[in-house]
Amino acid sequence: MVGMQAGKTGTLRGLAFATLLLAGGAPMAQQGATDIARLEKLKSSVVEGVESRRKLSQVMNDTVFSFGELAYQELETSNYLTDVLEKNGFTIERGIAGMPTAWVARWGSGPPVIALGSDIDCIPKANQKPGVAYREELVEGAPGHGEGHNSGQAVNIVAALAVKDLMERDRLPGTLVLWPGVAEELLAGKAYMVRAGLFKDIDVVLYTHVGDTFSTAWGQPTGTGLVSVEYTFHGEAAHAAARPWRGRNALRAVELMNIGWDLRREQLRPQQRSHYVITNGGDQPNVIPPVASVWYFIREMDFDNIKRNYEIANKIADAAAMMTDTTVTRKLVGTAAPRHFNRALAEALAANFTKVGIPQWTEEEQTFAKAVQKLTSGDQVGLRTEPTPLAPPLAQPESGGSDDIGDVSWVVPTAPLFYPSNIPNLPGHHWANAMAMATPIAHKGNLAGSKVMAMTMVDLLLRPELVAAAKTYFNDVQLKSQRPQSLLAETDQPQVQINRDTMARFRPEMRKFYYDASKYDTYLDQLGVKFPQLMR
Repeated sequence: MVGMQAGKTGTLRGLAFATLLLAGGAPMAQQGATDIARLEKLKSSVVEGVESRRKLSQVMNDTVFSFGELAYQELETSNYLTDVLEKNGFTIERGIAGMPTAWVARWGSGPPVIALGSDIDCIPKANQKPGVAYREELVEGAPGHGEGHNSGQAVNIVAALAVKDLMERDRLPGTLVLWPGVAEELLAGKAYMVRAGLFKDIDVVLYTHVGDTFSTAWGQPTGTGLVSVEYTFHGEAAHAAARPWRGRNALRAVELMNIGWDLRREQLRPQQRSHYVITNGGDQPNVIPPVASVWYFIREMDFDNIKRNYEIANKIADAAAMMTDTTVTRKLVGTAAPRHFNRALAEALAANFTKVGIPQWTEEEQTFAKAVQKLTSGDQVGLRTEPTPLAPPLAQPESGGSDDIGDVSWVVPTAPLFYPSNIPNLPGHHWANAMAMATPIAHKGNLAGSKVMAMTMVDLLLRPELVAAAKTYFNDVQLKSQRPQSLLAETDQPQVQINRDTMARFRPEMRKFYYDASKYDTYLDQLGVKFPQLMR
């Protein structure tokens, strides 16, 4: 618990305490009214800096939305974002950790070193025209931002540029570092960035992710860590009708592995989550498959149980190979450590988003949100109007999804900001989640998120005790809660070939719909959408 040290007595002390709660979470030791006033003035300055970049925020959001690039293939996205940063004075290092679309952008010097991260990849078959409350693909079968990852870098870059202006004007020391979450939908990028040492000199990480309101968290949140692994069985082809006994059926091995895993679930902890898809089931029915592959996500709540279940899966794979007289190899596609977020940073973020508040939604925006909710059979509550208050973590965290920001959270104090750029009660990882992501809803939510990020960065620059509190929590609380373990072997490498063929197939048609900000005010204007468009 970050404590409060007393300032002046009486009314002034009460006013100072109230101001601190609004100004940035963890308290300032013996802080005077003059210092508080300066902090608030600087926060107001960066909020103005964010507002002055309202157009840039919208253009970045809409441009990345139009690219719609799958994991490891975020080429247009990374080139565009690094160009924006480079033109604004940041030094860019590309190809981080053996991933062509990974980069790091730096500006400034000295401590504190503040890193901002957000994901950039999209999901398969989620291509969707924004601003319309019905299913309409721009390119049939193509990928799209049905998870909202087009928005986070706009949030971070606008905040960073506003803070950079302040640092230059007031000659404030500090270093700003921006980086992308590559291949997050495969849980496949951040562990390699950690292993490459990207975060070794970072003091704190603020991580943004699209949400439907403002929220943050500390401690272990709901969710899991995982290993993502593909098993490939190797057999022998033969004529399936004339001489089947001459073959060794790799597909049967895949089927036996899946049966074995499904039957083993009863003896696994209820907290586990696991799923698989057959990525290669053979070529045609009259040829016994000589090669077949199955891709597993194996999730659990802590490092020990993730590794335990991974070992069980490996044993079942070996047994399936033995039963079919095939051989098996495995390829680690990605990993995600269980997440643990920093209390001091989360408190600072929460204090600032409480002050910023949720955007004022128009009647048209609420109407659109309810129409999309109705389309997807969600509760028709419209857009949220209040932030989610920061609450202590559950005594027994619940199982659920994963995010490889967990890997970062175990090497540097880290906290997330979820910002209100999407619609509540949607399916998630679905084309409907793309409908709002290039509309005024996303534009407003992003700008609000940038204000919170910029204000929190001012806290970190001006209040060294906040950085110290974050490190104290990290060392004295977090690292005593679990023993972090690397889930990568030294030989594991990023599988950057994944999705290459898919994007090569779809990109030529998708390129016809790239946003041209030099000709159109917004992406909706370019597409001829009269927002909100509820019917064809």
